[in-house]
Amino acid sequence: MEQASIDNKKGHQQKIKQVVSEVGKVVVGQEYMINRLLIGLFTQGHILLEGVPGLAKTLTVNTLADVLHLDFQRLQFTPDLLPADLIGTMIYNQQKSAFEVKKGPIFANMILADEINRSPAKVQSALLEAMQEKQVTIGETTYKLDKPFLVMATQNPVEQEGTYPLPEAQVDRFMMKVHVDYPQKHEELEIMRRMSNMTFDANVQPVLTKEDIFEIRNNINAVKISESLEKYIIELVFASRSPQDYKLADEAAYIMFGASPRASINLNLAAKAVAFFDEREYVLPEDIKEIAQDVLNHRIILNYEAEADGVKTSDIIDAILHKVPISK
Repeated sequence: MEQASIDNKKGHQQKIKQVVSEVGKVVVGQEYMINRLLIGLFTQGHILLEGVPGLAKTLTVNTLADVLHLDFQRLQFTPDLLPADLIGTMIYNQQKSAFEVKKGPIFANMILADEINRSPAKVQSALLEAMQEKQVTIGETTYKLDKPFLVMATQNPVEQEGTYPLPEAQVDRFMMKVHVDYPQKHEELEIMRRMSNMTFDANVQPVLTKEDIFEIRNNINAVKISESLEKYIIELVFASRSPQDYKLADEAAYIMFGASPRASINLNLAAKAVAFFDEREYVLPEDIKEIAQDVLNHRIILNYEAEADGVKTSDIIDAILHKVPISK
């Protein structure tokens, strides 16, 4: 039975590699973004992708949904979007002389909320409530969302005109905020060659089923993390709240709010996923450090002095990782 369990884990780890390979048939590069999206999927965490237009954010999520064989809905957020356009509404059926529920596009496994910061607070709140509660209420009836349910939102950090920035409390509901960067020269050369070939049409094959996803979640949950590393995660989070207690006096002058308890939870979950992807049954300190930037960068709020001095959240996180020792 033990050997069957090991074989099962190895089979799933190989399938994860196949998923990355299949997505690579369409998307050039962006392995980092794909890795973070998969971590979110397998740990029930929603992902916020931030990057300038044209970096294949939408294409990557769309392709990933095909490879995972999940129900997928893309929502283009616009200033005139209404909550009912997202979750659904009650409509009157004249033949039956009664109101019926018309479910919205949120009733899918994977939701791509494209340019989420282009819609006003009411729409953002409707989506984020569904993310948190895994359910929506239409009329007087509450409906559970299908499992797995994953929201991948994108926002453009450059444009400010006609945008509604997400409040910090709502951004905190995303497991990770992933900065998507420009491709390398050789990658952009390949992108140019593919996309300038009008006959290019890569067909991807489904690799995982819903049952596989749930089993992988169980495998990740079984990854061991030592008590010393659990304490290390707590120390990292507390260092963001009370930096002066960790000999981070310079950084303390720039931090307005530290990370919430969701940071501790998500650092633990994401580190387990990194270990599982690397085919290990235990978490290493490097796993926590690898994921720290993405889990913490939207949870540590800096003040105006930081902006004036050109200090970024990533600089603060690097300083915390450098100063905080691993507990024994």
